Amino acid sequence: MHIRAIPAMAALALAALAAHAQFPLAAEQDHSVAKSNAVEYLYPEQVTVPAGKPSAVEMHFRVAHGLHINSHAPKDSYLIPTVLSVPDASGVHLENATYPPGADFTLPIDPDTKLSVYTGEFIIFTRIVAQRGNHLVEAKLRYQACDNNACMPPKTITVPIDVIGK
Repeated sequence: MHIRAIPAMAALALAALAAHAQFPLAAEQDHSVAKSNAVEYLYPEQVTVPAGKPSAVEMHFRVAHGLHINSHAPKDSYLIPTVLSVPDASGVHLENATYPPGADFTLPIDPDTKLSVYTGEFIIFTRIVAQRGNHLVEAKLRYQACDNNACMPPKTITVPIDVIGK
């Protein structure tokens, strides 16, 4: 092998490792993490809001230790953003959601690439409009969780919240 080819091969290997870290390989995942949700919905379990009027509700979440999820506005278009949604037929309309800014995160194998992620606890600030009555809303949070080596497949969890419109 030519000595000039070694740096090019090393660069190619590093690029492959960086790409590998952002795409899942099911055979290599830590199945103990895959058995539980990487993101946990913390609270609120119930809110009372004026019926028909936009109301602020803070939705609190926690990312499992050792993991990160892409922010709502990841830096690359191929990365899956974190998104909160409310079903249309729930009696509650999600007027808007304001997501926290992501923290810069660098993978040890690719220190030149910065990702925008959430770790630990984070809050999504929402404005909802509820019809009069009691509505058990099964909102959804879609995200993709990763560790420093690989990403799990994208996942959607149910975010249950009892919304009372008075």
